[in-house]
Amino acid sequence: MGVKVNRQGLADSFGVAPPAIDRWIKQGCPISKRGSRGVEWEFDLADVIRWRVDVAVREATGDGPSNMDAAKLRKMSAEAELAELELAKAVGDVAPIRDFERTTARLMSTIQTNVMNVPARAVLQLLGCTDETEFKTKMRAELTLALEQSAAAEVEIDDADEADDDGE
Repeated sequence: MGVKVNRQGLADSFGVAPPAIDRWIKQGCPISKRGSRGVEWEFDLADVIRWRVDVAVREATGDGPSNMDAAKLRKMSAEAELAELELAKAVGDVAPIRDFERTTARLMSTIQTNVMNVPARAVLQLLGCTDETEFKTKMRAELTLALEQSAAAEVEIDDADEADDDGE
């Protein structure tokens, strides 16, 4: 039985940062007592040293995953993510960035047009108005109307926009 240390003590003993200890725990580092809120983790230093030596031996002798195996796993993971993305596109859960950018630009243009029309609509209501509260109330109502109209606007991409993207 070895010396008992907490998480920080274990990190200090090995000259690593505490997040390294978290990674070790996920990889199977032996724990004497799991920590929780207000309760320190406890490790038997001798057990952890033996575990670290075993890990180093496995890695050195090739008993652990090889670089090729790790590369194959990354490739399979990337292929799975790509397949999931293609499925999401097919069912309409995601859209190409170009479509998002184009739709956002049209929405911003709609908002700008509606807000820029506020002075023309408000001018007759505000002529001769000297009460600051009334002025603000009418301006706020006009701005609210402009934003509500913008929110209700149908912003769609038409085929001409898609043809422009394809170089046609």
